[in-house]
Amino acid sequence: MEQADELELLTNEFKSCQKSLIALGDETRQSIIMSLMECDCKGVRVGEITNKTHLSRPAVSHHLQILKDAGIIGMRREGTKNYYYLDSKKNELNKLKTLLLHVEKILENAPCRGEE
Repeated sequence: MEQADELELLTNEFKSCQKSLIALGDETRQSIIMSLMECDCKGVRVGEITNKTHLSRPAVSHHLQILKDAGIIGMRREGTKNYYYLDSKKNELNKLKTLLLHVEKILENAPCRGEE
């Protein structure tokens, strides 16, 4: 693949991952993800995340919505209760992995920029 084609593909991959990258770039959302990783696959409620992260309920709900919109977490409803969990079945994490592997490949094949 030519370098121009490779860079165009990489640009499209970045665009495709933009919501996920933004969602993961926030320290507060990272702490929410960490608290979700500590729980079982059934998910946790906002109140449990609030206790673990010491954030307000509205703040947790706001950040959960961003993570949900980015496709990183899922939510299941049980009656009136919502349970949030990391969604390993969605493609977002795979798209991020593909993007990073592509960046690594390009860097490995790039001429040394620091040499004179």
